[in-house]
Amino acid sequence: MSDDTNLPPRPAYRPGSAEARLNRPMRERYPQIRPTSGYGDPRITRTGPGPGAGGEQEPERSSMLTARLALAGTVVVGQLWGLTVVVNEWMQGETATAWWGAGFLCLSFLVVLALWWLDPRDR
Repeated sequence: MSDDTNLPPRPAYRPGSAEARLNRPMRERYPQIRPTSGYGDPRITRTGPGPGAGGEQEPERSSMLTARLALAGTVVVGQLWGLTVVVNEWMQGETATAWWGAGFLCLSFLVVLALWWLDPRDR
């Protein structure tokens, strides 16, 4: 354990506003709000933004990632559908159609892999 007696006392607050009334400590600005009043105080109607709210600094990147997610979802659904068709054809003895379907599935995977490879910034 560290000995806190050698440390200088912390300042009660740090001035940072042009308005002097806002530079007072919280307990002086709002003396009627006790530290334990929280949920029972009728003046508090919202808790405010959650952790990380407003942290997105690049909306273009966010929209790009959303588009990629939608594309990936579409590809996954298409691959599963294609796999179902290929397995059904194989089980019915239509091996030529099954091989064409398997080729399509491989080609689809390679296209997605190439798109992923083109933009290395988000890896």
